Amino acid sequence: MVGSANLNIMIKAARKAGRSLVKDFREVENLQVSMKGAGDFVSRADIAAENILKEELRNARPTYGWLAEEGGGEDGEDPTRRWIVDPLDGTTNFLHGLPHWCISIALEHKGRIVAGVIFDPAKDEMYFAEKGEGAWMNESRIRVSGRHRMIESIFATGLPYGGRSDLPATLQDLARLMPVCAGVRRWGSAALDLAYVAAGRYEGFWERRLNAWDLAAGILIVREAGGLVEALTPGEEILSSGEVICANEQIFDGFAKAIRG
Repeated sequence: MVGSANLNIMIKAARKAGRSLVKDFREVENLQVSMKGAGDFVSRADIAAENILKEELRNARPTYGWLAEEGGGEDGEDPTRRWIVDPLDGTTNFLHGLPHWCISIALEHKGRIVAGVIFDPAKDEMYFAEKGEGAWMNESRIRVSGRHRMIESIFATGLPYGGRSDLPATLQDLARLMPVCAGVRRWGSAALDLAYVAAGRYEGFWERRLNAWDLAAGILIVREAGGLVEALTPGEEILSSGEVICANEQIFDGFAKAIRG
């Protein structure tokens, strides 16, 4: 696929930041894994990746705004466009030497996501989409799963940790969903969960208490792959609510009924 200039800028930036993260990832296993030592190292890797992304994206499009996990938000001269960036989604996996983490970049125009990139450097999988142009992984067009029976379907979510207040709701979700599906996966990267729904690896995904940079690129990629994406509470806006549910069209109603109760 030959994408727009903006998409090519996003892909180039993701690859450059990915090379930095892969280099740092190789060093994780050599660290003494303590909350201080390894945690501080990963924070530095995260910030370094964000700096690379910011330099590449802002140099190419200096008038665009910016919203990212580490650096916060900045208004641009062009109030209609901004980058929404997560330089390292799956930080805990990275910290533990698990090769399941990614870079997520979205371009927002007038409040709508018009381009998205999710790059998994450890597996060299680049997921991307532009509004109206379909979804891709590397050189291949991707589509959501064609399964239409809940009992044959697997789903992904994030399980709250550290006493988070949304744990009871998630346990109730699981109690309703597990008896009617083929399984639930918790792999620790919301952006990759969305990419995997787009690629047909999962039938659906849901999660609460996410941030805009976790969701922005993946929402577009799933939609361009033929999936349905909504806020968990019908009618709410996904990026502001931080809650999402998505699936292929055949599964969505049954899945949403199980999750929403």
